[in-house]
Amino acid sequence: MSKLYLHLGSWPFLFLALTSPSLALELSVQKVTDNVYALIGSTGGRTYDNYGLNNNLGFIITPGGVVLIDSGSGTPAARMVEKTIKGVTDKSIRWVINTGSQDHRWLGNRYFSQKGAQIIALARTAETQKSHAAEETRYLAERLKDHFGDTTPLTAPEPVQDDQKTLNLGGEKIALMWLGDAHFPGDAVVWLPQQNILFSGDLVYVDRILGIHPWSNILDWQKAFHKMEALQPKTIIPGHGQVCLLEKAQQETGAYLDWLIENIGQALEDWKDLDETVDSLKNATQFRHLRHFESWHPTNVNRAYLQMEQLSR
Repeated sequence: MSKLYLHLGSWPFLFLALTSPSLALELSVQKVTDNVYALIGSTGGRTYDNYGLNNNLGFIITPGGVVLIDSGSGTPAARMVEKTIKGVTDKSIRWVINTGSQDHRWLGNRYFSQKGAQIIALARTAETQKSHAAEETRYLAERLKDHFGDTTPLTAPEPVQDDQKTLNLGGEKIALMWLGDAHFPGDAVVWLPQQNILFSGDLVYVDRILGIHPWSNILDWQKAFHKMEALQPKTIIPGHGQVCLLEKAQQETGAYLDWLIENIGQALEDWKDLDETVDSLKNATQFRHLRHFESWHPTNVNRAYLQMEQLSR
């Protein structure tokens, strides 16, 4: 096990690189506080080698057991997540909370459920998971092959019907909240009010550019981000990228959403067509440092334009 200390702002973080001799995947564990950890995935695409874990997960150690935030991209990935957590604590995983509906956030649910963990998600999230399950399962089975294994989708048996639920395990207050649709409908965040720590799910991307899908909602995403800002989190464990301060999230997610909406809104007011708008907004130099800018930015402008054009009719 290798260790690397890093100072982010005024807080030291400990990285542990944990590997298994039977699995090629290496998971990076970032200690955020004495009982809160992030599992940092690749900012690249889903690959056979990374088991589809190109996102961040996390876990909270409480006197009552471990709370896992998101379950991974299938049974083999979930098994590695479990092994990694066991390298940090001998407490069992009691709860698995899903923040979103993209495959790598929930397709490990069944594995942990069979180990006795309770699967927790908002009804909004579970509904989207069900609607995307067949497509996501087919996609990952083709890409990951044996690294997807016998994965079978499982949503929370009794999803939370409200848009906000405060849970408590071992004295740790954990708020599961829907602030608005983002990367996927029903995306949620996990807020630790006692520590001012936010697991943002796919509401926040840093180090890599966010992606707008046909089912994403850019206007709601922007509103949800600004609602999140009002919490004033001390530390954010983003859906993608390194653990960060609110300022970095504002610069690399909030400012990008604001920029898209402002500039596309102006283009629509000026009666610019889609191709002209994509071409005129292709540079966006302040965001060019983000990974995948060249491939995702034109797509984001295209899809945001179509969404906003439809709403303006």
